Amino acid sequence: MALTALEIKHAKAGMHADGNGLYLRVQASGAKGWIFRFQLDGKRREMGIGTLAERPAVDARAAAAELGRMVREGLDPIEERNRREQEANDAAKQAEAGTVLFRQVAADYIASHRAGWRNAKHADQWANTLATYADPVIGDLAPAAVTAEHLLAILSPIWTTKPETASRVRSRIELVLSYAKAKKLRDGENPAMWRGHLDALLPKPSRVKKVRHHPALPYAQMSEFMLALRNVQGLGARALEFAILNAARSGEVRLAEWREIDLDAATWTVPADRMKARRAHRVPLSQAALRLLKSLPRLDGTELLFPGMREQRPMSDMALTSVIRRMNEDQLKWMDPKSNAQAVPHGFRSTFRDWCAEQTHFPAEMAEIALAHTVGDKVEAAYRRGDMFEKRRAMMQAWADWCLQEPQEESRS
Repeated sequence: MALTALEIKHAKAGMHADGNGLYLRVQASGAKGWIFRFQLDGKRREMGIGTLAERPAVDARAAAAELGRMVREGLDPIEERNRREQEANDAAKQAEAGTVLFRQVAADYIASHRAGWRNAKHADQWANTLATYADPVIGDLAPAAVTAEHLLAILSPIWTTKPETASRVRSRIELVLSYAKAKKLRDGENPAMWRGHLDALLPKPSRVKKVRHHPALPYAQMSEFMLALRNVQGLGARALEFAILNAARSGEVRLAEWREIDLDAATWTVPADRMKARRAHRVPLSQAALRLLKSLPRLDGTELLFPGMREQRPMSDMALTSVIRRMNEDQLKWMDPKSNAQAVPHGFRSTFRDWCAEQTHFPAEMAEIALAHTVGDKVEAAYRRGDMFEKRRAMMQAWADWCLQEPQEESRS
């Protein structure tokens, strides 16, 4: 029999049956709420259907009647309620997804990943490539609306003319869309995915990629070049000389610090965070490299070997290139004969590699290690035994000797 209004008002703590599976639960605190009890598939369950303040008795009884009907039809009211709530949540998220634009998601992705990238320029490159190539096509679309057709519209015009840029754009769009999926802003396959998707629509990047070689001097000109370089004044010239002697990247040299140098052991240890492969790299220093280091001034307030013009700031990334440009001002002499372009600092790594291959018997793997390139597991194991480092010391000394030998008469003419 249903509870009267007076019984409901004065009900004590406990469960009070109202009929048809409906109960009034009274807490010790005096709070009152409605409970629907039912049995389905041999299991007894309870379902809260609101407080007395939210739902008066007449409404609670109507709700209990509807829930009882569902039980008789074999439906679990709790599961049905959860399903409806999930559908409502999904609909709300879908509506939200339709209002969030790809451009906004891309900005969020860059902001959330910025701290993990090597430098601020990387974030700028991300923003610039997406703004240039993706925004005109999909910037104003919701991530869920982006399709393979949109990707083809973005990539097809630059896939063969700017293959490296196109590959970066595709990869960045893929990552943004994966981020959107994780944020519940889209579902299904990623239309920017390469394997098993765009690879069926576009040629492989390796087939259209134009190999870009850094302009380099022939190794036969190195002694003449180094003689001219040693006559150039300034830290920029010394930094370039140090980079050449060690076949190092300019960034590794520009940011080098005295704490990385062990003059007694004739070793330069470049920390992992400055290496392209993200692994510390030991460089055996030749006698010429040691002499150069000992000639450098030790400036107060900085650990940098080659500080820039601004106090406690490293040398700019154009400083080494500028040295070669100045050396070419009177006569375009230091040129790559294949491309007819001025040699650049990075090109001397290729010069070193060519010299190793054509003028020495040092193993190719050893030269790759000297360049801090990733090599195979077996070579890596040999490298870690320690004897490869001393063999590399002999190779770097031979390279320095080659660079600093007396220029031949024919190369001077």
